[in-house]
Amino acid sequence: MAPITMYTTGMCPYCVQAERLLASKGATAIVKVRVDLDPARRQEMMERTGRRTVPQIYVGEVHVGGYDDLVALERAGTLEALLAAGA
Repeated sequence: MAPITMYTTGMCPYCVQAERLLASKGATAIVKVRVDLDPARRQEMMERTGRRTVPQIYVGEVHVGGYDDLVALERAGTLEALLAAGA
């Protein structure tokens, strides 16, 4: 399974949903970067993704985007292949 990094906050329902979807695909080792606790990490997220909202999800080096983008990959049937690509 590809390594997963998720920029998140402590009070983000979309982050929780994204984590549940990833867990349902067998992804349990998710590195969570709490941008609400470290302003420098929020700045890093914005520079890296060009976005200000959480979650921002990376599968390996591929920027998936946010929760809606993750769901779109699942509906298109490509999420599992992306997760397996880093295995």
